[in-house]
Amino acid sequence: MDFNNKIIFASNNQGKIKEMKAILKDSGISIISAPEAGVTEEAEEDGKTFWENAKKKADFISRETGEWAVADDTGLCIEALDGAPGVFSARWAGENKNDRDLINHTLKKMDRVPKDQRRAWFESVVILMDPEGGYWSFDGRIYGHITQQPQGEIRTHLPYDLIFVPDGHTSTFAQMNPEKKNDLSHRAKSFQKMKEFIKNNFHSHDR
Repeated sequence: MDFNNKIIFASNNQGKIKEMKAILKDSGISIISAPEAGVTEEAEEDGKTFWENAKKKADFISRETGEWAVADDTGLCIEALDGAPGVFSARWAGENKNDRDLINHTLKKMDRVPKDQRRAWFESVVILMDPEGGYWSFDGRIYGHITQQPQGEIRTHLPYDLIFVPDGHTSTFAQMNPEKKNDLSHRAKSFQKMKEFIKNNFHSHDR
C-alpha cells in the first residue's frame, strides 16, 4: 500500500502535537491533528495498557477520516508506587484537574519516599494504522528519577516534565530545551522507530 505522506494524529494535546512535528520535521511526513481533520470527538481511553489505548485511538481516527492515522499513549510509571500512575497519568489526580494538580498529587504521593528510591520511567506506545485497518506498534522508554520539587517551566499538557530527571542528566525534561528533550525522550524513541519503519517499508508519494 502506498503511503501518501499524510498522517492524522489522534490527539488535540498541543504539547504532544508540537513534539511530534518536531521529531518528524525532516521526514517529509505531514502531521495533521484530529481537530484539523474535522474530528472533534475522542475515543474513550479505557484500556488497561498503553498499547490498548493507542490502538483504540488510532482505529477511531482512521475509521472517522479514511486516512492513515497515528496515536500514542504515554505515561509516567513510578517504581515506589507499583508503576502508578501509568495509563492513568493524565487523570489520576481526578477528573478535570490541571497540570499543577497532577504535579502536586504526584509529589504528595511521593512525600515519604527517600531520594534513592524515587526511580521511574516514561513509556510511550505508538500505533500507526492504515485506512484498511492494518496496524504497526512502536514503543519507547526512558528511565530516571522523580525530583522532590518541580524544576523548570511548565509546558502545556506535559506536567511530569517538571519532576522527571532522565538517567545520565542533572536537569528535568522541563529544564531542557525542546530539541534536547526530543533527542532522548520516550516519545522520540517510539516515533523515530515509526519514521524508520515508514522509510524502509512503504513507497511514499512525492519521494
